[in-house]
Amino acid sequence: MINLDVLGVRVELPTNHPIVLLRESDGDRYLPVWIGAAEAAAIAYAQQGVVPPRPLTHDLLRDVVQALGSELEEVRIVEMRANIFYATLHFRGGVEVSSRTSDAIALALRTQAPIRAAEAVMDEAGVVVSEDEDDEVERFREFLDQVSAEDFEAPPGPDPDETPDV
Repeated sequence: MINLDVLGVRVELPTNHPIVLLRESDGDRYLPVWIGAAEAAAIAYAQQGVVPPRPLTHDLLRDVVQALGSELEEVRIVEMRANIFYATLHFRGGVEVSSRTSDAIALALRTQAPIRAAEAVMDEAGVVVSEDEDDEVERFREFLDQVSAEDFEAPPGPDPDETPDV
């Protein structure tokens, strides 16, 4: 398994689909994952340390896990099929739960659990960034410094929870 860092979320143009960008902790590959607007907001809130007045879904799940005396040990992005990423949550005691990748990332950020990807996932979907493209990554980081979670508010329409991670 390869350790990943969450660089952040942004809206990909011209489609206006949110994307979370992960990067190998000890490497040069990036893993872009297209996600729903609600999940983008949840990830952005966690990265910015926003504490809502009432728990959001991922905050609630974190609190339930703690109240039950368990702990999220790690998140694993285990597979990619038909351009959809699949993740698992690994809890203390060997309990494993299937999860959408975006939900797993949002929960990992709230619990400081490590995020890891299978080598096969990185081989298939990882992107190596050249020095020229490195400037684009730097612009992305600058964008992340200026964006707020409200920028990812979902417009009225279908439930984003019914959209798989692609």
